[in-house]
Amino acid sequence: MHWKETLPDWYVKKYGYQPCVNIGTAGHVDHGKTTLIQSLTGVWTSVHSQELKRGITIRVGYSDAAFYKCKSCEEPLGYSTTPKCPNCGKESELSRVVSFVDSPGHESLMANMLSGSALMDGALLVIAANEKVPKPQTKEHLLALETLEIKQIVLVQNKIDLVSYKDAMANYSDITKFVKGTNAAKSPIIPISSQSGLNIDALIGAIESNIKTPTRDESKDAVMHVLRSFDVNKPGSKIKDMKGGVIGGSLTQGAFAVGDEIEIKPGLLNEKKKIYEPLQTKIVSLGTGAGIVDSVKPGGLVAIGTKLDPTMTRSDSFIGSVIGKPGTLPETLSQAKLDINLFDSAVGTTGETKVLPIQNGELLRLNIGTAPVLSKVSNVKSNKIQVELRRPVCIFEGENVAISRRIAERWRLIGAGIVG
Repeated sequence: MHWKETLPDWYVKKYGYQPCVNIGTAGHVDHGKTTLIQSLTGVWTSVHSQELKRGITIRVGYSDAAFYKCKSCEEPLGYSTTPKCPNCGKESELSRVVSFVDSPGHESLMANMLSGSALMDGALLVIAANEKVPKPQTKEHLLALETLEIKQIVLVQNKIDLVSYKDAMANYSDITKFVKGTNAAKSPIIPISSQSGLNIDALIGAIESNIKTPTRDESKDAVMHVLRSFDVNKPGSKIKDMKGGVIGGSLTQGAFAVGDEIEIKPGLLNEKKKIYEPLQTKIVSLGTGAGIVDSVKPGGLVAIGTKLDPTMTRSDSFIGSVIGKPGTLPETLSQAKLDINLFDSAVGTTGETKVLPIQNGELLRLNIGTAPVLSKVSNVKSNKIQVELRRPVCIFEGENVAISRRIAERWRLIGAGIVG
C-alpha cells in the first residue's frame, strides 16, 4: 500500500497529496546515510525513482516516507513507517509525510549539499559510532548547515551495533563536545543501527518532535527552485507521442496548478544578443511522490510537465533556475553585493587552513539558492564585497549565500554572505 492511500482528509486539505517538509541528510560519506534513508523510507523507498503516469519522472535524490504513530503504545515504540503498528499490531494514525533531500549535482558532495540546502527545512547529521569524531566532512557539513541557517537538526549516532557499550558512550560524549556552541548544541543525539533497524522508532520520534513543518503562505507569489530538468521521451518516440520538457524542484512558497502560465529565470542564452532571456510556458501536468496531481504546494519534490521543447531541458540544463508566475520574480543579475562573514578556518581536509581576507580579483564559488555559480570579486570594502557572476542568476534580496574558495585543488567553504 502506497502512503497516498492512507492520507486522512485533514492532511490532504492542509498539505495536498505530497510531503509537507523537506529534511536533508548530512555527514561523512561512509557513515551509513544511504542505509539510514532506506530504513526510514521503508517499503516506500522504490516509489521515489519510478516513472509517474504521463511520463513524468522524478530523478532527483528525493525519497518520501510516511510516519505513523500508534495511540496504544508509549513513545517512542509507537512510531513507525507502516500503517499497522509493528509493536502491538493495531492500526496507527498518520503523523505526516516527509521528503528526504539528497540533492543532485556534478562537482562534489559538498557542492551537492549546498545546492540542496536551499530547500531543507531541517537536517539529520549522521555520525558513525565506530569512528573518530568529527571527520572533516562531518565538520564541514555542520558548518554548512549553520551557514545556511538550518537550525532544526537531529544528530544520528549510527552503527552502534559495531561497538561496545563503553565505546558507544565515549563516542556519544565526543559528539556532545563536537556540537557545543553550534546550532546543534541542543539537538537530540539518537543512537541507532540503520542496518538492523535498532532504535528507528526513537529516531522517527525525535524527527517528529524536533523538525517542525514550517508555516507556509500559499497567498504569496509562487517560487520554485530547480534542482533537475530532463527529457522523458524515449529514443524513437513518435512526434505525436512526444511530451514537453520536465522540470523538477521544490516550492518554497505559494502554489502552482495545472494550466498556470509560468516564467523561468534566468532562462536561456540568446546567442545573438549574448544575454539570457526568461522563458514562459504553461504547466500541462504536475507530479509528486504520490503521482499525478492537479495542484502543488511547498514540501517534497515537484515535477512540472511543460510545453517546452524537451531538448531544452535535457541533462539538468535548468538547475539553479527559479520558476514563478510571469512578472513576479526578481530581476536576473550578473553581479551582486554581499555582506560577508568569513570563518576563522576552512574545514574539509585533515588539517585546517586559516581563512585569509577575500581579495579583489579573486575567483570564488557561490551557492545562490540551488545555483552553484563561479564569480570574480570586483570590489572589497571591509565585510562587503561585490562580485561579477560568470552566469546570471535570479537573486532574492536578503538571500543566504554560501561562499567557497579553491584550497588545495578543492572548493572549500570559507564563509557566508547575505545578498544586499
